[in-house]
Amino acid sequence: MTLDSILGTIDTEIARLKQARALLAGTSAKPATTSAAPKKRARRRISAEGRKRIAEAQRKRWAAQKKATAKTA
Repeated sequence: MTLDSILGTIDTEIARLKQARALLAGTSAKPATTSAAPKKRARRRISAEGRKRIAEAQRKRWAAQKKATAKTA
């Protein structure tokens, strides 16, 4: 499940709970409108160069962590 779908599900449940509370409290609240599905945002694309920079940085972090672990052992 994506974050957007989780948030959409939570929003729908909140609307249902508010409506149920209004019915139990005896107030005539307008039924909440729920959207069928949350709007999907355009996915960000990362360039090959960007992926390469991220991978190199992660490898550098792993090497530093491995080096620090080797010193303590």
